[in-house]
Amino acid sequence: MASIKICSAYLGAKEYMEPLKNEVGGILDIHGQLILSSAPAIEAFWALNIWQNPIALEIDSINDGAKKLKAIQCNWCLYSYQLHRRAKLIQEKLPHVSAKPLTFPCSPPSSQLGSWTLLEQNQILVASQCSSPFPNGEAVFEEDKEGPPSRAYLKLYEALTRMERFPQPGDFCIDAGGSPGGWAWAMQKLGARVLSVDRSPLDPKIMSLPNVVYRKGDAFALQPSDFDQVDWLFSDVISYPEKLFDWVSTWIDSGKCKNFICTIKFQGNPDYGFVSKFLEVEGSKVAHLYHNKHELTWMHTAG
Repeated sequence: MASIKICSAYLGAKEYMEPLKNEVGGILDIHGQLILSSAPAIEAFWALNIWQNPIALEIDSINDGAKKLKAIQCNWCLYSYQLHRRAKLIQEKLPHVSAKPLTFPCSPPSSQLGSWTLLEQNQILVASQCSSPFPNGEAVFEEDKEGPPSRAYLKLYEALTRMERFPQPGDFCIDAGGSPGGWAWAMQKLGARVLSVDRSPLDPKIMSLPNVVYRKGDAFALQPSDFDQVDWLFSDVISYPEKLFDWVSTWIDSGKCKNFICTIKFQGNPDYGFVSKFLEVEGSKVAHLYHNKHELTWMHTAG
């Protein structure tokens, strides 16, 4: 591997490495959850963090490793897959990067955060530019153990934080596939009005919240012609990506909604390639969020 330049690296979620491997070309090696590639960086959907133009540095000692990292920039995050004690000692000599959970709503960290790992005892791989502002792509939030009926609200927290855009007080939101109500809980906490549509009922404590209305039925039966204007359309419906795309396309074409966050679910032997259709919509981004499972999240805003 030493004779072949590492041009990019991709950190994936432990349980979902296979789809990431299928996205990345020129794979040289895989270290834990970090894929090293000889090809230039691509926008890999299933990567939690993408290391752009990494370089390998030879180091003489722990102090030398820290010195060479600090000479490049201040803020670094360690991805440790081997030689953990040595790696930790180097990281401890670098400026502290806060691991404190974020308090929602918030902006993502603004300081440039590089990533590094020990390839060998005296060789580190470093990337000063990475795709995620979160350490190792892990967006960690303060959790509410009492209000929401599930932890699904965390992926909505993450998507909104990535977009740096949030429902405002009085905004009208459609929550498709909302049961048991975690997303509706998060929206109404921001002061938004929520129509949650699902065949299964919401948790009673969510149903009783102000500004939350539940309607039993097929969320995909909702059409733009049923509404004057919708500020946000959210979907966590279990469906095939093709069906979801057809439905949201009618909303985009109508011009009645400008902000979308939709979970793209996968079942059986999925065609991940279809996901690129979502990116054909201008202003779109698709990512595997830290809080996603076997799913991706589509985020879109028209302005």
